[in-house]
Amino acid sequence: MEITAVEKALLPLREQLRSHKLYKNLDTLEDVTYFMETHVYAVWDFMSLLKALQIGLTCTQLPWKPVKNANTARFINEIVLEEETDRNELGVNRSHFEMYLDAMEEVGADSNNILRFLNKVQGMDCIQDTIDNSELSFAAKEFLRFTFEVIESNELHKIAAAFTFGREELIPDMFLKIIDNTSKEGPNAYPKLSYYLKRHIELDGDDHGPLSIKMIVELCDGDAVKWNEVLEISKKSLECRINLWDEISEGIVDQKRFAEPIL
Repeated sequence: MEITAVEKALLPLREQLRSHKLYKNLDTLEDVTYFMETHVYAVWDFMSLLKALQIGLTCTQLPWKPVKNANTARFINEIVLEEETDRNELGVNRSHFEMYLDAMEEVGADSNNILRFLNKVQGMDCIQDTIDNSELSFAAKEFLRFTFEVIESNELHKIAAAFTFGREELIPDMFLKIIDNTSKEGPNAYPKLSYYLKRHIELDGDDHGPLSIKMIVELCDGDAVKWNEVLEISKKSLECRINLWDEISEGIVDQKRFAEPIL
């Protein structure tokens, strides 16, 4: 199996996401805020996937030693630099997660739940219990559980698969659809949200996506078992995303239904 075979096998799931009913339901600012209040957990756990790759593919211990593949290490370090300490629309250094929280505040989304959740997160040894005991919805819990199960495998090709096909490569597609809907309020209505989305499209579509594919190829290195596992993890990542999108979409529809005046 090669990367082209993996990409071909994932096409049906990717198409499900591209044409998901959620995007059509993002009509109002209230819909976007509802979406962001759940999606923020996916913004957060992405950073753990990234840091797991940094730990495995760059040297983060003492004494320092040169890494096996400097190209892949540079790619990961560049993403960490941009994701953990990028500059926001004002030129202030902020992580992308913090920029997302700022955008939530700008549009009136509630960030208290994610902040309370993070206060309860103490470490990897109890992360699954923290997720299980949280007040998150079923699909959100399943999404986070799978992320940390992959990380806990300590198998870099699996972590890279979830990172590449479940996240980085997908982000430009889904965020473009969100921009199309929020732009109805005017091009400068929500500068923090607009900047965050456009920044991700710029980085993930132009740079991160293609380079993450090369990382997968290097990590599998012709190993058929690893390629099969990459496909399995990638499919599961996309399925978890679809389930999360289904749940958010249903929540938005219910919210609209309850908001309708009773005649």
